[in-house]
Amino acid sequence: MLNKLFGFDPLKHKIRTEILAGITTFLTMSYILAVNPSLFASLEGMPAGAVFTATALASIIGTLAMAFIAKLPFGLAPGMGLNAFFVYTVCNLMGYSWQFALTAVFLEGLLFILLTITNVREAIVNAITKNLRYAIGAGIGLFIAFVGMRNSGIIVSEGTTLVALGDITSGSALLALIGLVITGTLYALNVRGAMLIGILATTLIGIPMGVTEFKGVLSSPESIEPIFCKFEWSSIFTFEMLIVVFTFLFIDMFGTIGTFIGVSTKANMVDEKGNIPRLRQAFMADAIATTASAVLGTSTTATYVESAAGVAQGGRTGLTAFAVACCFAIALFFSPLFLSVPAAATAPVLIIVGMLMMEPVRNIDFDDATEAIPSFICLIMMPLAYSISDGILIGMISYVVINMCCGKFNKLTPMMYILAVLFVLKYIFM
Repeated sequence: MLNKLFGFDPLKHKIRTEILAGITTFLTMSYILAVNPSLFASLEGMPAGAVFTATALASIIGTLAMAFIAKLPFGLAPGMGLNAFFVYTVCNLMGYSWQFALTAVFLEGLLFILLTITNVREAIVNAITKNLRYAIGAGIGLFIAFVGMRNSGIIVSEGTTLVALGDITSGSALLALIGLVITGTLYALNVRGAMLIGILATTLIGIPMGVTEFKGVLSSPESIEPIFCKFEWSSIFTFEMLIVVFTFLFIDMFGTIGTFIGVSTKANMVDEKGNIPRLRQAFMADAIATTASAVLGTSTTATYVESAAGVAQGGRTGLTAFAVACCFAIALFFSPLFLSVPAAATAPVLIIVGMLMMEPVRNIDFDDATEAIPSFICLIMMPLAYSISDGILIGMISYVVINMCCGKFNKLTPMMYILAVLFVLKYIFM
């Protein structure tokens, strides 16, 4: 039954490992349950409680779709970056209503379903060369390690140099470093569940340090009625809607592609040609989740790069994703308890997983400059631009341009030319 439902093979996989991996993934991505409501609370008519419920429900639906349809160990939730674009750019900067933005997310989801059925998304993934795929995996590693350091205060913003070392002698940053020592030691000793144990231990240590704030245990989920199916149909045929929809589309598509490639490569889930199994099904689950999130009243749902934490813990099947969905379902009723886990407790896991995801760098062909330069640009742009999708887009543009300038046209396919042109147009007009 588990094999049919989740692709679970008892000869290769262990139930305990898959469940533990799911819990670990959930704990590393559960911050979205706190972040999303706080972001949307600034928009009039979007109560934080309703957004919390919508966020959890969207995560449950998306992750269950990934578990049953794609049978892959990925967790889904409203995406970071996409939620900020929704609130700060579409609503605050452009001045559109949140109903307008939800309509754009809904249309984006329908477009994703269409692109998945027609295999366009799969063709785009296959157009990314092997060396760029290695760079994407490593770049995501740097990105999520940077996210962990930034969220915990180890790295802070600074006016002159943009980033700087935070105060690591107290507070959240100190707790994160303590957690890094604990989690790193457990992982180096091959202790099962090292990352989950590290998160729990760090959370407990944070109580006397004043970092972990105990917020209670139980609470009833609030109704999503104020934000459920609130679409602005009168704007769907406007040029403004077209721009917003395609911007959502670009950010989501290439962030998700980067996550699939990076995490799957790390988990050795790709075949000898570098292809990801059940990729179309994974894209369909992602598209369904995005459409559902708009109906529920929240921003685009995406596959989370934090899934790498569960993969590093041994998760390989849809059973891991199912465990993540179950955790989100529990969080609906125990939200104060889950929200007590501070960012400093999950930061060590993100840093260690980031280190593990750097492994594909050794496979990049650095002897061929036409491969090495675009790969390095792709890799380094992800943390510096704070965007997985921008790293992929600029990496692909540079790959096509450099190989054209060097006369190596035989390395370029028609799809590569098409993507490069579209990416350039995206930066010009979006």
